[in-house]
Amino acid sequence: MLDKLEAINQRFNDVGQQLLDPEVISDMKRYKALNKEYKDLNKIVVEYKAYQNILSNIEGAREVIATEKDEDFRQMAKDELETLLPEQERLEAVIKDLLIPKDPNDSKDIILEIRAGAGGDEAALFAGDLQRMYMRFAEKQGWKMELVDAMEGTAGGYKEIILAMRGEDVYGKMKFESGVHRVQRVPATETQGRIHTSVASVVVMPEAEEFDVELDMNDIRKDLFMSSGPGGQSVNTTYSAVRLTHIPTGIVAQCQDQKSQLKNFDKALQVLRSRIYEIELAKKNEAEGAARKSMIGGGDRSDKIRTYNYPQGRVTDHRIGYTVYNLPAVMDGNIEDFIEQLRIAENAERLKEGTTA
Repeated sequence: MLDKLEAINQRFNDVGQQLLDPEVISDMKRYKALNKEYKDLNKIVVEYKAYQNILSNIEGAREVIATEKDEDFRQMAKDELETLLPEQERLEAVIKDLLIPKDPNDSKDIILEIRAGAGGDEAALFAGDLQRMYMRFAEKQGWKMELVDAMEGTAGGYKEIILAMRGEDVYGKMKFESGVHRVQRVPATETQGRIHTSVASVVVMPEAEEFDVELDMNDIRKDLFMSSGPGGQSVNTTYSAVRLTHIPTGIVAQCQDQKSQLKNFDKALQVLRSRIYEIELAKKNEAEGAARKSMIGGGDRSDKIRTYNYPQGRVTDHRIGYTVYNLPAVMDGNIEDFIEQLRIAENAERLKEGTTA
C-alpha cells in the first residue's frame, strides 16, 4: 500500500506543477480536469502524510521500548504506542476507503427532479415534504439549492419540482436518492382516519458541463410562453418562460422561475444537457456491464427504494434493509445515516468487482 501511496503522492506533485503551466491554464477543459484530479488526490495525500507520521512515531516508540534502560521512559513509550496503534488502524481504513475507485461523477453538482406519483393531492404534498427534506439536508452540508422549475399541487406541495444543487461531492451523496419514495400516513383530507399509501419519484442527475455533452443548437427548438404560478408582476404578462426540445431525442426541458427570458433559457439548457448526459451515461454503463443489479448508486428510477411510515415513525431503505425509527428527524434532513450505509454497501460492491475483475 505504501508504494501505491507514494506513486499517488508523486502524481499529486506532478499535477500541481502542470496547473502552473500557462499552456494548461489557457486550455480550460484540460485545466478543469487536472484541477479536479488535484483536489481528489489531495484528500489521499493528506491522509498519507498523517499515516507516515504515525508510522514514524510507532517506530520511535518501539525503539525506545527496545533500547531504553529507564523504566519511566519505557512506560511512556508503551503508553504512546497504545494510542498510536489504534490510530494506525483508523488511518489504514480511511486510506483503503479513499483508494477504492470512485464514480467520476461523484464530485459533480446535480439536477434534482421530484414528481408526485400515485396518490393524488397526498402524493403532491409528499413531494413537497421530500423537497423540504432535501433542502434541510443541503443546508446542513453547506450546499446551495436553486429552483429551476415547479408545478404546484392543487392542495399544496408539488406535482413536479426541479432544483439545482451545488457544493462539494453533491452527486456522490445524493445519487442514492434516485428512485420511488413511498409514504404511508393518514392524509389531512381523510375523515375516517385510514392510512393511505402515496408515492413520489426522485431523479438525481449529475449536472453536465459543456464539454461533457456537445449540443448543436440547430438541433434544439426553442418555444416561449407566459409564466404561471407565483412570480410577481411578470407572471402571465411576458413571454419569459422557455421550453427547449432536443429534436433528435425528443427530450424536453423548461424553466419559468426567472423573470429574465435569458436566465430561463440558460437554466433550461442546463437541465436539457444533464438529461441527455444521463441517457448517454446509462448507455455507457450498460455497454461496460457496470450497471449494478442491486441499484445502489444509480438504479432503475421506477423501483421503490424507501418507505416513510408515519404511524410507526419508521423509515426503511429497501435496497439494504436498513430501518430507523426517527422519521421526524429524517424529514428534517437527517438522512446521513442512510447515505453512509448505502455508501458502505456501494464500496463493498466496488471491492467485490475489483477482486473478480
